[in-house]
Amino acid sequence: MNKQVFTVEQIKRKMEYYCVYQDRCHKEIEAKLKQYRLIPEAREHILLHLLENNFLNEERFAKSFARGKFRIKKWGKERIVRELKFRDISTYNIKSALKEIDEEEYIKTLYELVEKKNASVTETNHFKRKKKIADYLLYRGFESNLIYEALKTIDS
Repeated sequence: MNKQVFTVEQIKRKMEYYCVYQDRCHKEIEAKLKQYRLIPEAREHILLHLLENNFLNEERFAKSFARGKFRIKKWGKERIVRELKFRDISTYNIKSALKEIDEEEYIKTLYELVEKKNASVTETNHFKRKKKIADYLLYRGFESNLIYEALKTIDS
């Protein structure tokens, strides 16, 4: 099995396209660069190029990640924070990313999820039913105090 050989310039272009297609974090870029088995100097050169030319921007990545996961997957803030930390995003960037989520929209989404899950849970025992809904929302990453407030809206 022969491996394809690329020049540093070719890899640089490939990485630019990779970043333009979707915002990426450093961890994703470094994992992708490892596949090319470059010497450390070449890897640093490409990484620096991507940063200097704004192809790689951790704050922009964190903000679009938070917006997307909340709007599309309906994740709560705790899950978003956990996933960003897993990607080695700085605390500063995580805080600025969370500002992208509108507080009213966040609460509205939580209550919509409570209603939707309540309609789909077949459990007849009131306490077990609430626990199932709470577990679902905790998994989604919503804060427990907000969940328990929202669960009060479910009829006994």
